[in-house]
Amino acid sequence: MNYTLFKPLLALAALFSSFSSVLAQTTLVTYPTKPVNIVVAYAPGGQGDTFARMVSEKLTHIYKQPILVDNKPGVSGTVGTRYAVQSKNDGYTLLLGQLGEMVVNRLLIKDLGYDPIKDLVPVVLIGNSPLVMLAPADAPYNTVAEFIQLARSKPGEVSYGSVGAGTPGHLSAVALGLGAKLNMIHVPYKGVGPLMNDLMAGRLQAFFSSAPAAMPQIKGGKLKALAVTTPQRMSSLPQVPTVAESGLPGFSYTLWGGLFAPAGTPANVIESLNREVNTIMSMPDIRTRMDADNMAVPKNSAAEFMDYVKTESLKYEKLVKDANIKLEQ
Repeated sequence: MNYTLFKPLLALAALFSSFSSVLAQTTLVTYPTKPVNIVVAYAPGGQGDTFARMVSEKLTHIYKQPILVDNKPGVSGTVGTRYAVQSKNDGYTLLLGQLGEMVVNRLLIKDLGYDPIKDLVPVVLIGNSPLVMLAPADAPYNTVAEFIQLARSKPGEVSYGSVGAGTPGHLSAVALGLGAKLNMIHVPYKGVGPLMNDLMAGRLQAFFSSAPAAMPQIKGGKLKALAVTTPQRMSSLPQVPTVAESGLPGFSYTLWGGLFAPAGTPANVIESLNREVNTIMSMPDIRTRMDADNMAVPKNSAAEFMDYVKTESLKYEKLVKDANIKLEQ
């Protein structure tokens, strides 16, 4: 057979293959070609907003395009999350998703109208931080074991505060109650200020607080720390044990946040964002800021973040079911 006739076709195929490769590389290199919005489902000032602004500032310099933070608060984070879910999946609308809007809301809010696990894809985990179990400074208990002993001796009398049903502080206390078989009273507040005041006055017996909110009260001697909720101790509170060390092995409840994109967002866009955000989180100035707030910054791929979200979902599904938690709003 004479293969001479096929040479032009082979040359054309090679040219097409080369063109496709260049096109794919160009698509990756040129993203983004216009401003990118990072939606935060809460008002400015919270952990998610801090993450988004920290990353957006650096990404703006890296991508040479404005990376804008778009706060869309409302209904426990569902307004902003729904907006992100319904956005075009081209990489120009992202969500700074946290535990509540990505995992908890789908378990406690009926007729959510979307499933964040299916409708959003993980891009990169930005940070993970402990909660601190706080007690009044003059409380007669100094350890988790002593707190448990008190709660068991007064079933239905010991109370703990939270900033709302389904929040990390509430769910951590629920997990403690289940693990230690305690009967406690949940007192939800609309803000952390009034809660802290009641805790300092002894009208509450415990509160699982974020580390940034807890540290000033601990350092000022107004409240004391009984334990932290991460598997490892906090570097800024090395003398304070973990809940796991205090008699509840495996106890691990944290605050985390990361970037998510609408399902179907191109893989090369996800890879670019993951790579650049991981680079940002390793920068010395960013590490210093995160360390100051006791935030862990694990380098992670999009696939690893997806596995983490799935693991967290299963953990909270079991907790909500075992405790028969209902939304209290």
